[in-house]
Amino acid sequence: MPRFTKSSPLQTTLRVPPISILRWRIATFSLLLAATLLPAQSPLKTPDQAPAPQAPPLTVDRDPVRSPDREESAKPSPSDVTKENKGYIIVSDVEEVSLNVTVLDSAGHIVQSLKKDDFRVLEDGIQQNLLSFQHADIPVSIGLVIDNSGSMYKKRPAVNKSALDLILASNREDEAFVVNFADDAYIDQDLTSDSNKLKDGLAHIESRGGTALYDAVVASADKLAADAHRPKQVIVIITDGEDNASSLNLEQAIRRVQQLSGPVIYSIGLLFGDEMSKGEVRHARRALEMLSGETGGIAFFPKSLDQIDEIAAEVARDIRSQYTLSYHSTKPSTDPSFRKITVIAQAKGYGKLNVRTRTGYFPTTKPAAKPAKP
Repeated sequence: MPRFTKSSPLQTTLRVPPISILRWRIATFSLLLAATLLPAQSPLKTPDQAPAPQAPPLTVDRDPVRSPDREESAKPSPSDVTKENKGYIIVSDVEEVSLNVTVLDSAGHIVQSLKKDDFRVLEDGIQQNLLSFQHADIPVSIGLVIDNSGSMYKKRPAVNKSALDLILASNREDEAFVVNFADDAYIDQDLTSDSNKLKDGLAHIESRGGTALYDAVVASADKLAADAHRPKQVIVIITDGEDNASSLNLEQAIRRVQQLSGPVIYSIGLLFGDEMSKGEVRHARRALEMLSGETGGIAFFPKSLDQIDEIAAEVARDIRSQYTLSYHSTKPSTDPSFRKITVIAQAKGYGKLNVRTRTGYFPTTKPAAKPAKP
């Protein structure tokens, strides 16, 4: 399977163990012979490469015997319209803003009978013209990001069962990968629709070290952006602690996901018991609520392991019940600033409707076109 190395600042992908690379300039055979007699030199650093915060990338091939074969398939082109089961998926170009939207009534029940005219989308307070509207069970790419730190050892059997149940309750065309993280994040199963492979990936339990949650989230979001075959993307986090080992902070992690126009994040925080102080619980809860809330997901905080299965089923139901709205922004693409999104839903027969979607995005800027030669 392919191996990847570090990319640009704040971007993370799969990696292999660090290997020093020597670059030699060989002009003639005599220089080659001379080079073998010289001591090895460190690679030169480019002066204009300023250091920037970066999450350690995912690590692959932790266990070569169990290393999965990556499923290769062509990524959809920007204007593809592909048929999936009984519906169609429209893959938009980079200028089109796509929103996954969940609508709840005042009692917290999912509303699934709304029409296109029942929605209004505002970007920075300016109403946008909806280009497309879809309400269908669209297949998604899912990153299962599971805490593998020392405190999770006794919880992992129940967590693994619930994570697998979530996949089994999802669309058959969904694909998922498994990331187990502690101080570092490991991908123990690459993207697949095979539940048995996902089960094997979840079974890699070491439960040691700290909790580098933010780094694992960013690395997983980058993987989805690079390798996912579905335009709709989700990350499901299951953790029992506060981040204490990441190189990125919470705000940097959220910004990176927003820069990618990235996945919806669902969080399950196992913050019960007496392993954490009240202050640690409060900080951990806030972090999960922000990661989920800013991306259009929701954070769950069960009171015991017995409730995780019910939550997993709710997450699967939420993913399969969303509306997909898209529009072209009225702002010029040359404006790189963050755009705040507000979605309003109103329909006869309903009281106040609560809408959940991502709070905004950073535009993908294109380089200016070169003038044509006379």
